[in-house]
Amino acid sequence: MTGLLHIDSSVRTEGSVSREVTAAFATAWREARPDVGYTYRDLAARPLPHVDGAAVEARQTTDRHRVEQELVAELTAADTVLIGAPMYNFSLPSGLKAWLDWILVPEHFANPETGVGALSDKHFVIVTARGGSYAPGTPRHTDDYQEPYLRFIFERLGVRQTLEFVHTELTLAHTVPHLAQFRDKADESREDAHRTVRKLALA
Repeated sequence: MTGLLHIDSSVRTEGSVSREVTAAFATAWREARPDVGYTYRDLAARPLPHVDGAAVEARQTTDRHRVEQELVAELTAADTVLIGAPMYNFSLPSGLKAWLDWILVPEHFANPETGVGALSDKHFVIVTARGGSYAPGTPRHTDDYQEPYLRFIFERLGVRQTLEFVHTELTLAHTVPHLAQFRDKADESREDAHRTVRKLALA
């Protein structure tokens, strides 16, 4: 088994909060398991092609597309999957959506009767970064098309009890004037995210 599959999708390399927090998880995880494998994929630096008609047709045969084979192999080999998912326009970066399109193959979907699938025993940690706040009780709670979508997708894959979300909210508070009043809350959210990922990495 690979051990940890670490995926980043932020288009920013400098100042990316999602990259910062996934790096904190990965560092703690690897320090605790120095002899276990690690695979890193940067979906911004190495963009994936979108799934096309040829790839869809190939799924009906044993002649799988090379990209699909590679991504499925990485996912199959991992015990823990760490995904950095910044919120772009209330949803996901297109690079992450492309990754999902490639790994959503028939054999990954859970048995509809048992809810168990090939990925059910894997630990998924999804680290988000949001410019505002979408926490329950906030005015924009219902505008979150990120966590609900990802939760729906991974539950269809049989990933429920082993799915964790770590949110860093109000990341724009230090740069957007009308959010300045929330800077303390932004700092608190960021610190809490770091504490949470370190705890998860050592579990």
